[in-house]
Amino acid sequence: MSYLDEIIKSRRDTRHFTNEEVPDAVIEKALEAGHWAPSVGLTEATRYYLIKSAEVKKAVKKLFLDYDEKAAQSTDNESQKVQYQALKLEAIEDAPLGLVIAYDRSVLNHFTIGTVGSNEAIKNSAVCAAQNIWLSLTEQGYSMGWVSILNYYQFKKILGLPEHIEPLGYFCVGKPATDYGKQPMLQQLNWKKKSEAPIVTEINHLIIDEDKKVAVSSKHKDVATTLKKELEDKINQKTKPIGSLGVLEKIAQQIGEVFQTLEPKIKNPNIIVFAADHGIAQHGVSAYPQDVTRQMVSNFLEGGAAINVFCKQNDITLSIVDAGVNYDFPSNVKLISNKIDKGTHSFLSTSAMSKTQMQLCFSKGAEMVTSIAKQGCNCVGFGEMGIGNTATASVLMSVLCNFSIEDCVGKGTGVDDEKLQFKIAILRKAIENYEGEKDFDSYLAHFGGFEILQMAGGMLEAYQQNMIFLVDGFICSVAFLIAFKKNPEILKNAIFSHQSAEKAHKKLLDYLDVSAVLQLDLRLGEGTGCALVFPIITSAVAFLNEMASFESAGVSENKS
Repeated sequence: MSYLDEIIKSRRDTRHFTNEEVPDAVIEKALEAGHWAPSVGLTEATRYYLIKSAEVKKAVKKLFLDYDEKAAQSTDNESQKVQYQALKLEAIEDAPLGLVIAYDRSVLNHFTIGTVGSNEAIKNSAVCAAQNIWLSLTEQGYSMGWVSILNYYQFKKILGLPEHIEPLGYFCVGKPATDYGKQPMLQQLNWKKKSEAPIVTEINHLIIDEDKKVAVSSKHKDVATTLKKELEDKINQKTKPIGSLGVLEKIAQQIGEVFQTLEPKIKNPNIIVFAADHGIAQHGVSAYPQDVTRQMVSNFLEGGAAINVFCKQNDITLSIVDAGVNYDFPSNVKLISNKIDKGTHSFLSTSAMSKTQMQLCFSKGAEMVTSIAKQGCNCVGFGEMGIGNTATASVLMSVLCNFSIEDCVGKGTGVDDEKLQFKIAILRKAIENYEGEKDFDSYLAHFGGFEILQMAGGMLEAYQQNMIFLVDGFICSVAFLIAFKKNPEILKNAIFSHQSAEKAHKKLLDYLDVSAVLQLDLRLGEGTGCALVFPIITSAVAFLNEMASFESAGVSENKS
């Protein structure tokens, strides 16, 4: 065995340190090793921050403890919780030196000529640097421990790191107090055994991904005329004048036809909020900075947003999906990661995404709905969050419906009249700059948003799963427009929750020849309209199933 092999095998994620100080020469040599790690496009995006302050260490330790408690609460039973809490997962205050390894996203604005940069590439370069540092410290008789269970937003805040600097985590550095029996600590504690060899598969033939036609489920054969007529008769025989419950009667009829039963039941309702960032936002088309997307996702996860309140009020499960937020969220059991990338590119000058990313959006949205359908859900609502997504939705509506951009642009989350004219001018310029093919998929890739296309994929899958699905406001209706153009049959399963205050929404609903149930001047997004309309949905089902008929109540029916 070579000396290098010995170093690699003895490299440990260390949690126990002596109080011996780390000599400057040791850390300098280790950081030099990190500097010479592979760096995609020679970006040199990796950054290092040294921490010796007891005050800073204490603050970082508190962040760890807050998230560690959440992790302990997510264990399956009390025995697991006790085992988890017995683990030593950090040595933030014990280790003599703290090291933050980070990467600088701003280098992507000035990338090496002849190469194309991505956030994942520079992040992975920083990981290579971390490994080099680890190996160098091991060779010198020192070690590191990686702490990643942190609220990264607060972590950056207490360290004073700018928005474009993204930390991999906090690394504890020092002289190890134990060799852990020359094996990983979790293996030493009998939690898990490291496999003896790497998992390797040889790929020896090419897979050609041919276009697949969407299969039409046998569930979606035309509803038998008899069932349709039976539902109409059941509704008309209730102890009321015919048509007197208005829209409730239409909803009851629709739900009965979708579920193909005279006694439909709403089961395990779920609202999915898809969040993503948009490159067009960097041009000032929103009243809010892009970081609000990340802030609001955190608010959803902490239960503080309007959609949290309304879902709790109506006993609706809320699922939060990171479809492409420009942020690395910490590990959190409540956040579902469908991240395609850290936001789209600005379609003012280039394509928002590749066609591969576009297709991935549809598949990931479908997978999300399939997952909740397997949990017994038959009614799903769609919501969104993303600074700049009204601009994206407006352009998509314009190019897909052949409307002028002026007819498709509104104030979004509250821009003033002057900013509105600026927004229209920017989006008009983006459409004028487009030189791609005029086909449907090319438009979606060039002007699309990750959350909008994932919602469209989810709606298509909700139809395949025979679910009722609720469409929120303007942006969700644009997602529906995209799904509808792929499969017009989905209209049978859709309920449009509300007509928003965004002026283009009414025009789009008219284009689709549909009506919204509510008109509350909402322009919040988040799926709030879906949650607010839900009691009306359940009322429609309730009257269909529980209201007496003329015959059962012994009430004379008006035969005239």
